[in-house]
Amino acid sequence: MNEEYNWVKLYKAGGVAALVIVFIIPIQILIFTVFPPPDTTIAFIDLFHDNWVIGLLSLDFLYYINNALLILVYLGLFAALRKDNYADMLIALVFGFIGIAVYYVSTIGFEMMSLSKQYHSTESIEIRQQLLAIGHGLLERYKGTAFDVYYVFNTITLLIISKTMYKSNIFNKATAAWGLIAGIFMIIPSTAGTIGLVFSLISLIPWIIFSILIGRKLLTIAKLKE
Repeated sequence: MNEEYNWVKLYKAGGVAALVIVFIIPIQILIFTVFPPPDTTIAFIDLFHDNWVIGLLSLDFLYYINNALLILVYLGLFAALRKDNYADMLIALVFGFIGIAVYYVSTIGFEMMSLSKQYHSTESIEIRQQLLAIGHGLLERYKGTAFDVYYVFNTITLLIISKTMYKSNIFNKATAAWGLIAGIFMIIPSTAGTIGLVFSLISLIPWIIFSILIGRKLLTIAKLKE
């Protein structure tokens, strides 16, 4: 009974986390629409100086929260699907966790905020040029290898989870299909030019539907198991 109760906590946490993620996505899209991210390093530095909140949001601050919640979603799905294919779900969990950990390596929001403070607190042209170079390097890291690894690893996680769902009696095949569709569109990282950006935006539609379905199902399972 005690062991089952522990799984119930994962179902609940995963279900709530999935639904909160659905809530975060349109907020992030709205922010990017109303406040498009700057195109240059100096523009980011000035943005943080003028409004550090918008600066952080422009550098994916909400995704810091989103990916923390994603950990709970993966744990909830592992709890629900572990009996269907323990090995595959464990592999998916490892890929997902590594991907999320690598994602946080790519984040630069607070580094840019600190750099902006230093830039605007000095009158030295030489120091400002050095800070601009550092800022440029940060932005390259933000769009670089770590982010791509995060994106690909979480795509692998999603595809494995969705494949496992097809053979599960807990989730219906429609849920699995939405997960696979989202995973297929996520194969190309969003940093891969226009096609990557288009695919990432399209993937949000099946991902939102998938998240709603799994969120509701995990909460239902939790209620039944209590």
